[in-house]
Amino acid sequence: MNNQPASSSLKWSLRLGSLAGIPVYIHATFLILLLWIALSYWRSEQSLAAVIHGLGFILALFACVVLHELGHALTARRFGIRTRDITLLPIGGVASMEKMPDDPRQEILVALAGPAVNVLIAGLLWVWLSLQGALPASSSALLEGGVLQQLLALNLFLALFNLLPAFPMDGGRVLRAVLALRMDHLKATRSAAAIGQAFALWLGLVGLLYNPFLLFIALFVWIGAMAEAGSEEVKSLLHGSTLEHAVITHFETLSPRDALSRAIQLTLEGVQKDFPVLENGQIVGVLTQDDLLRGLQEQGALASVASYMQTDIPRAEIHEPLEKVMKELQDCPCHIVAVTRGGQLAGIINMENILELLRIEAALKGIGTGTS
Repeated sequence: MNNQPASSSLKWSLRLGSLAGIPVYIHATFLILLLWIALSYWRSEQSLAAVIHGLGFILALFACVVLHELGHALTARRFGIRTRDITLLPIGGVASMEKMPDDPRQEILVALAGPAVNVLIAGLLWVWLSLQGALPASSSALLEGGVLQQLLALNLFLALFNLLPAFPMDGGRVLRAVLALRMDHLKATRSAAAIGQAFALWLGLVGLLYNPFLLFIALFVWIGAMAEAGSEEVKSLLHGSTLEHAVITHFETLSPRDALSRAIQLTLEGVQKDFPVLENGQIVGVLTQDDLLRGLQEQGALASVASYMQTDIPRAEIHEPLEKVMKELQDCPCHIVAVTRGGQLAGIINMENILELLRIEAALKGIGTGTS
């Protein structure tokens, strides 16, 4: 139902396999949904066949959701954008992309690809049911028919629902891209988010009067609009910035042979929480505050840093875009990226320093706006 830049972790997710080279995961909460559906059918029908039928229908519906997300992913791939994974959630699917296209025309194509897949599935089902003479006489009878008739109706609903002009639905992205053809991307996002929130308010009012479930959708749309606007603000503030703008060059380090007591001393003397571990001038690990506390609980202050440091340290050249590294840090358990210049360690960067830069840039732009 929705495509996002890659940033969320895959905790509590189980890998099902891959499609077109893209890993497909199922979140643990989706399994809870399946259990709830199974219990509901059992309580109402007291029949194992009914339970199997109900679960089969839900799985078929979510297979259509996976194909919807695959439509987004394969279209994005045409424009050189990688999709990290597709994850199934109880509310739908999420294709985690590296980014959305910068070209509004490309963003329109990527956004429309998902609903187009649902329309295609509905069209194929319509042809098949027509050939079988099983197509209901009216659209209202579709939901009262068999599995294929219901899948046809729900695919049409998914296409229409996702085309609503509000984030995080695909229609919101289409609206933003159309606006971006006439104004800069940030203003287009703000306008699309405002339209989405106005739509959410209207939907919430309708929900209060007629259907409480619409309140949930309204909240979902409102939060999605806020998140998209916030994400675009960050992207705008970081535009053109490289690691050189935020790299930390003055920091305390540890040796693999140091005891954890040394990390305690450095922690208490300053504000640094995560410590690069150097050997012969090269970074070989990071001791995070969580690692330190775990080591103290397990072995005490005399345990060696080498026993608890993390050794899988991401590295980035100092001229790489800051926005790209920020996304990597969001998923990095070590909290630090080693910044290099020509292969030599030039400093480190963490999320706290990027957030400080964002606050400074926001203040500077606020001052500039007020005086212009």
